[in-house]
Amino acid sequence: MLTKKSNLLVPSWAGCLEEDHTKWRRRVRCTAGLLTCSRWPRTGALPGAPSARPRVSTCRCRTNTTAPPVSSTQETPTRSLTPTGRFTIAAKHHISIAEIYESELVDIEKAIAHYEQAADYYKGEESNSSANKCLLKVGAYCAQLEQYQKAIEIYEQVGATTMDNPLLKYSAKEYFFKASLCHFIVDELNAKIAVEKYEEMFPAFSDSRECKLLKKLLEAHEEQNSEAFTEAVKEFDSISRLDQWHTTLLLRIKKTIQGDEGDLK
Repeated sequence: MLTKKSNLLVPSWAGCLEEDHTKWRRRVRCTAGLLTCSRWPRTGALPGAPSARPRVSTCRCRTNTTAPPVSSTQETPTRSLTPTGRFTIAAKHHISIAEIYESELVDIEKAIAHYEQAADYYKGEESNSSANKCLLKVGAYCAQLEQYQKAIEIYEQVGATTMDNPLLKYSAKEYFFKASLCHFIVDELNAKIAVEKYEEMFPAFSDSRECKLLKKLLEAHEEQNSEAFTEAVKEFDSISRLDQWHTTLLLRIKKTIQGDEGDLK
């Protein structure tokens, strides 16, 4: 059957196609609105869904064009990802947030909190290597903030997990060295006990340059000899360059020597 439209003969079924096409376009707009809705993370797919296109009949929300608060953008990804078991993605979100806090906002306390949360998520996925990287970040910042006990616990934990790994055991001496420096700042006797404990736990630590340096520093500190302390640090630094973190902690230790000027020159 033909119908007359704009002085043209058009089949009657063409109107049905046009109506279906209009409905289809409305559904596409509706679906796009749902995918950009603030209720879902903008990852291109709904959490736990087999595909990126949800049922149109369930879309009753409008697209939110206003920027959400900062706290909302930080917490939404992990809240929506962790119930579905996607802990690795949630951990990466927390690392990104931590990096923003440490580099742009300069809020180390909040950066520590997000690195700790990322480490917990990695542990949930048994990604111990990634978890340790986050924990080492926490340990370094805790030592800088003079939270030495927490830093010691982290370095001992990471050192204990890596010393039995054939590929990572050589890094254990570095972690025990950092833990010993934190002990040293708190108390000289604590540092002596810690060094002996680490030697028993990890015999290879006894032959390391880090352990030999610690023993020289302990002897110089006991004798209140700042020159011997400085000379031991210079000798070590001439072979293995000390970074800013190590230098800061060594200066704090050296300042506890009576009559010291507080430098390593």
